Amino acid sequence: MSDVKELINKIKEKYMSIDPTTREIIETVIFVIVMVIIIRFFVFEIRWIPSPSMNPTLIKHDRIVVERFSRFYTTPKRGDIMVFYPPSEKLPNTPWRVFSRLTGFFCKDTAFIKRVIAIPGDKFEIKTDDAGKSTVLINDEPLNEPYIVSEYYDKPCTEEMLCGPMVIPDGKYMMMGDNRGNSWDGRWWGLLSEDRFVGRAVFLFWPFTRMKVFKHLEY
Repeated sequence: MSDVKELINKIKEKYMSIDPTTREIIETVIFVIVMVIIIRFFVFEIRWIPSPSMNPTLIKHDRIVVERFSRFYTTPKRGDIMVFYPPSEKLPNTPWRVFSRLTGFFCKDTAFIKRVIAIPGDKFEIKTDDAGKSTVLINDEPLNEPYIVSEYYDKPCTEEMLCGPMVIPDGKYMMMGDNRGNSWDGRWWGLLSEDRFVGRAVFLFWPFTRMKVFKHLEY
């Protein structure tokens, strides 16, 4: 214990010997980094939309606010627009990769944004009729989806895709894009684990002409 105290005292002495202006810069940088981490992890972060998979709700290059605080007291609801890390994305826990995820600085982890279609306990199924019209069924009832581009997906379900019928297990979610004909989503890569969620999209702030709040949908 005495060795630890001695080391701490040496570090303090070394730090206090630094020029006051330099010390102030160091302290300011550390303060900014800590605040960024706190805000991004506990409150909100800014994201931009990289693809048309969520058209017409979100279009490419939209800027949105993603809130992160609700994950501490509730789980995603059906209809929520969520940012998440897809199952295929490896998330190394090296100090630098953790730091980059927390701060957003030079972060290379790929995140998706899709809508929650089915939650734990739901019976999920997609049915396509002879005319090519697809309908999502939740607990054997058609899901009301006013947000999608079209009920004609262009890519109907095949044996290789996850289209049900199935009951969503605990801790898992079915995620799909609103632009069903142009969305790489849970139909191909499967169910999403709850621990992969980053946060919920709550506000589109750019461009100003499309500014809006994303309200929770009542089913």
